[in-house]
Amino acid sequence: MPPPSDENNPQARAGAAALSVRGLAKRFGEKIAVNGVSLEVPPGSFYGLVGPNGAGKTTTLSMATGLLRPDYGQVLVHGVDVWAQPLEAKKLMGILPDGVRLFDRLTGEQLVTYAGLLRGMDRDTVVERTGDLLRALDLTNDAGTLVVDYSAGMTKKIALASALIHAPKLLVLDEPFESVDPVSAANIRDILTGYVRSGGSVIVSSHVMDLVQRMCDHVAVIAGGAVLAAGTIDEVRGDATLEDRFVELVGGRSTSEGLSWLRTS
Repeated sequence: MPPPSDENNPQARAGAAALSVRGLAKRFGEKIAVNGVSLEVPPGSFYGLVGPNGAGKTTTLSMATGLLRPDYGQVLVHGVDVWAQPLEAKKLMGILPDGVRLFDRLTGEQLVTYAGLLRGMDRDTVVERTGDLLRALDLTNDAGTLVVDYSAGMTKKIALASALIHAPKLLVLDEPFESVDPVSAANIRDILTGYVRSGGSVIVSSHVMDLVQRMCDHVAVIAGGAVLAAGTIDEVRGDATLEDRFVELVGGRSTSEGLSWLRTS
């Protein structure tokens, strides 16, 4: 896959943060889902977003990528305002949202091709890149299979291929390794690591602390719709593991007292 390119992104500002989230807020009825979240994702970084269920991660990423309008706040992708200049901003991004819905009556090859053509790419380039992505994600043998017949892991991989086809400058991935087998997960990690080395930026949400600790160079911990800690992995975890630091920040750890009946001896 070619490295991220500025050819189709003249609006991107040199030196700007890959993703700048400023005071994002969102309320659903009486529930405040996101309460003033601010994040700075440096260009060329692998940024992890972690938090318990219901922390506001998916809502934050949906607002950051133009999928959900915030009540307050601003989002910039390489200096381009996502809500003031949505078309320009979205050209810079590849997105794998949570619970992604695809055109599943297309084959895997057709879906990735369609994603490339929608981006305005020429057909020869789309054909070449589609083949490269299918090989890299071990989907070549299933290229002619309808996406509706894919497993959950295969669906996640073909959605990732569709997000990568236009070589974006920023990838925003919500739980990209969920339901993916260990071999495919290793292949995806290699692809993303190479992408970051070539100048791309990745922000990924995940519940797997060990994965984030091994892959990411920056991390933010979110709970209750607010950022509890953010910075480099070493800055956030200190002398502890990321998982221990996460539990310390978020709280809520319970003991097994009262489950004496569960002990077999």
